[in-house]
Amino acid sequence: MRQTTVRVRRMLAAALTAPTLVLAGLAGPAAPATAAAEDVAFEPAGQRMHLVTLAGPGLAGHRGGLPAPWAREALLRQQDALLAAVDAPAPAYRWTTALNGFAVRLGRAQVAALRADPAVALVERDEVRPLAGRAARATAPAGGVARTRGGAGVVIGMVDSGLAPGSPLFADVPRLGRAPERFAGECEAAADWPSERCNRKVVGARWFVRGFGADRLAAGASLSPVDDDGHGTQLASIAAGNSGVTVRVGDRRIGRFGGVAPQARLAVYKACWTAPDPRDDGCASSDLVTAVDQAVSDGVDVLNVAVGGGEGYDALERALLGAAEADVAVVAAAGNDARKAYAGHPGPWVTTVGAAAGPQRLGRVALAGGPTLTGATSSAGAVGPARLVRGADVAVPGAGRERARVCAPGSLDAAEVAGRVVVCNRGGSVARVEKSRAVEHADGRGMVLTNVRPGSTDADFHHVPTVHLDRRNGRVLDRWLAGHPAGRATLRAVGTAPAPDRVLAWSSGGDPSGDLVKPDVVAPGSGVLSAVPAAGRAAPWDLAAGTSAATAYTSGAAALLRQRHPTWSATAVRSALATTASPVAGGVLRTGAGRLRPERAGRPGLVHLVAPGDYRAWLDSELDGDLNTPSILLTGRSTATRTVTNVTGRARYFSSWATGFAGRVRVRPAAVRLGPGESATYTVSVSAGPDDGYVVWRGGSGTTTRVPVAVTGRR
Repeated sequence: MRQTTVRVRRMLAAALTAPTLVLAGLAGPAAPATAAAEDVAFEPAGQRMHLVTLAGPGLAGHRGGLPAPWAREALLRQQDALLAAVDAPAPAYRWTTALNGFAVRLGRAQVAALRADPAVALVERDEVRPLAGRAARATAPAGGVARTRGGAGVVIGMVDSGLAPGSPLFADVPRLGRAPERFAGECEAAADWPSERCNRKVVGARWFVRGFGADRLAAGASLSPVDDDGHGTQLASIAAGNSGVTVRVGDRRIGRFGGVAPQARLAVYKACWTAPDPRDDGCASSDLVTAVDQAVSDGVDVLNVAVGGGEGYDALERALLGAAEADVAVVAAAGNDARKAYAGHPGPWVTTVGAAAGPQRLGRVALAGGPTLTGATSSAGAVGPARLVRGADVAVPGAGRERARVCAPGSLDAAEVAGRVVVCNRGGSVARVEKSRAVEHADGRGMVLTNVRPGSTDADFHHVPTVHLDRRNGRVLDRWLAGHPAGRATLRAVGTAPAPDRVLAWSSGGDPSGDLVKPDVVAPGSGVLSAVPAAGRAAPWDLAAGTSAATAYTSGAAALLRQRHPTWSATAVRSALATTASPVAGGVLRTGAGRLRPERAGRPGLVHLVAPGDYRAWLDSELDGDLNTPSILLTGRSTATRTVTNVTGRARYFSSWATGFAGRVRVRPAAVRLGPGESATYTVSVSAGPDDGYVVWRGGSGTTTRVPVAVTGRR
């Protein structure tokens, strides 16, 4: 899969250095790199959309002396020749920046012919991938940080489901700081997205649907950058929502919100869509690749891709390679299906992010004259003391006790519920928030939600103040009520507990027979406070969960670094994010380098830099030596070498040691002295695996650089 022939590279090099041969007879300028073909019928009989990736890089990875317009023409002419050779129809998309290729409908014979052509690296069928979001299993808002500044001048490209622009989190406010210097994106207007929707905060907006198909969209889906799903809005708010925005749910003031990098700008690339059947929602690979290609062409600084990974180094992964070659910090989601799939986005040019537990916002149910029970809440104040009633005991006539037990809509008798706190069982095919809506409609003052089987406790934004208890505390409450049928209780928020030291069970881990340690880091992936489109919701706020939320958090951290250290390359940013992370319980292939710490990432002491061209040489199995990643995966060998560079700005001593391993590990040299910008190579030698741990470099100024190491069996 990682082989590219010498012949193919020479062919492309010739195309990019011999314009008199390749460009002869050109009558005018080329179309934009990601422009779709003219509107034509894209469904010839027996043909399906395919992504065709040509060997070699796009313009972002081109290291020749040919001017960019000439190089682009050369790539387009090469694409034209391949299309003509198989008598293909007009392509839906062409790509020339992040990679060289196109999306086109092909029959079986055409696919076979292109796969046999030495100029073609991959031909793959277009597929719809899921977003890496997840139904909230949260216990606290963890995404609203206290930061009021950071990220000025940096553009985060969001490849997702679009943006709901009405939120004050995306408004043009005075405190955005310096403007981005290199971004050249556009605002693609539509009926519900006039050009003035873009401003100094939202600096670009585009949408891509040819792969998914406009005829497959849900009724009411918007052919514009407007977010139909809510996922893109959530992630944009987490990464870069404006600071100081008041959070209100109903008449309750929850606090103030700000994204991780509140001064960063946003560029929206809508490539994910809703279908009539929600199971068909997702993002077509061809739309995703086009969005990435456009974002790189526009000049984003950070690229957020929270979608599921495909198979190996496919067109999307190669487009992300092109983004890295353009010095974009690429951040992507590991995925939420640890039982069935390894972490997605396996390339070393991507910071792949897993999900760690977020802080837990706690609430208590204080029973008058009885015990006090602790659970999860999003409520800010207190309710009560008020009479407690079981839902099953206050059923409206004709509703039935079982429906009332789970507080199904319309099941509660307002005459019995008004002014009281209702105990509702979880489950019964009724959403948690819908239970509190039923209590509200019956004029209840609050709700205690109890688990009847093992499960999470969730600090949802309910319609009435609510405390969610686990099964054990639910049973305690049930027994107490049996002996105190007129019992009273007070519901009260009691603050936030620190995040548990664990990776969430569903967060996908790394492949022990893979090429690299994945995920690279983990970040808060539960209970992350975020904005959502207001239409059809009780409030424009919700709790995000999944590796997508963790990815957005990490993209914001990358923007902070790019603003704080504008001369750092994207590889320095990747290294700093990983090597300053804090340890989390679990093996390296579950946790990567550990929990992201944005406040520490600006002082890594040492970074692992990757030279231009090394990523592609590694992909083509032509790199001489080890790729200089800030992690080590040893499969079938016992040594690895890496090079570190001093970015402290002063001469420093750095000492090394190994920690966490069961077997013997040696790091040589044990110490180095490096001047500003100087580098040193070190070697890690391990005994037989499986094993894992960390190599740690401690600087004289107190910096700590932690490099995760995993030792697995032979491939």
